[in-house]
Amino acid sequence: MKIMRNYKFTAEIIRDNEVNQYIGIVPGLPGAHSQAATLDELYKNLQEVVQLCLEELSEDELNNLPDFVGFQQISAVL
Repeated sequence: MKIMRNYKFTAEIIRDNEVNQYIGIVPGLPGAHSQAATLDELYKNLQEVVQLCLEELSEDELNNLPDFVGFQQISAVL
């Protein structure tokens, strides 16, 4: 019997005004990105793509997923 594990990820979400879409990327999970017209739709899309990406990983890869630490704001002056 396969043991079920609960994985939690943090997605980076930006708004691309050129295409009028929200874009979500899950750092540390290769291939986990999506886009949608609304945040609700993006959330559903990201849930689905994360599930699909996790299913493709080996047990060793699942055990070595990076841990989310946090965000760091960087400023620059031009």
